[in-house]
Amino acid sequence: MNNRTATILGSITRQYISRAAPVSSASVVVDCGLDISSATIRNEMVMLENAGYIIRPHHAAGSIPSDKGYRFYVENLNYVDLPIEEQRLISHLFHQVEENLEQWLSLAVTLLSQRVQNIAIMTSPKPPSCRFKHMELVSLQEQLALAVLVLRGAVVRQQLVNFEQPVTQEELRIIADKMVKNCTGLSAFQISNKTMKIPPNEQRVVDCIVKLMRTEDGRSNEDSYVDGLHYLMNQPEFNTGNRMVGLMGLVEQRKLIEAMMDNQLNEYGVQVIIGKENRAESIQNFSVVLSRYGIPDEAIGTIGVVGPTRMHYARTISAISFISSMMSKLISDLYGRETHNNRKKMQNN
Repeated sequence: MNNRTATILGSITRQYISRAAPVSSASVVVDCGLDISSATIRNEMVMLENAGYIIRPHHAAGSIPSDKGYRFYVENLNYVDLPIEEQRLISHLFHQVEENLEQWLSLAVTLLSQRVQNIAIMTSPKPPSCRFKHMELVSLQEQLALAVLVLRGAVVRQQLVNFEQPVTQEELRIIADKMVKNCTGLSAFQISNKTMKIPPNEQRVVDCIVKLMRTEDGRSNEDSYVDGLHYLMNQPEFNTGNRMVGLMGLVEQRKLIEAMMDNQLNEYGVQVIIGKENRAESIQNFSVVLSRYGIPDEAIGTIGVVGPTRMHYARTISAISFISSMMSKLISDLYGRETHNNRKKMQNN
């Protein structure tokens, strides 16, 4: 795409984001300040339409960006930091609350939704995947035992294990000791992919461990914070009501976070998913901006914004970037103090 065409597409996108009304060729001429006629602009707009970057809701109406047009716009944004006054205000507000993770999360999601005027969502920081720490096997009947699985973070899960042949408590102890020796510190994926030939009874225990750990990994989105639904009610896209009712249903059923997290997250940085780029069909009329925060390999959460594709992307990206960085620092400091305190307690003992 040449510079002039890109400038015209950028103008259409910026104006539509600002006004929520189809953009005419005359408006593009005024906005761009290009020394060309409206007829030339119209020809360029026809080419953009044929290429799938813009669409016209009605034949005689102006143009609006398509998902492809928004993608080009986002990829060519000149990112700027959140204004320094807002950074200072947000920092001040965080330091006014107690050193409590739940309060930080609640404040962060409220501040983010206020600044982007869309729905903000945060998940609590947790390990990327749970890790095996210890287990016990307790005989209940000849072929039935209770598996008590301890994961890092003092999480305890239990499940019954059925064996094909009778098994004694001593045999169960040997199996449990072997699991501790071979699986400590591993994730469910690592345990299930260990290349070792093991007897059927041990395989039953491994299957039980992997199932419990995968279930625990699937619970990572349950502790989530949502704010800003009321901001969408003032957006023109939701005047008809049908889209708003659908979105409210997702929020009430706690399905919005699942739909948002269906997208594959990059390990670092802010990620933008536009319209039909979303894997979940339920939010393919929306855009999602996401970022991870926290401590790599130890406590990771997700912060995100869900709104119409006509989203103020630059402001959303800068707000998420700053708040996620601040949350990462706060959590790092918190974990550091806890680690230091725990070390002191161990030394005193």
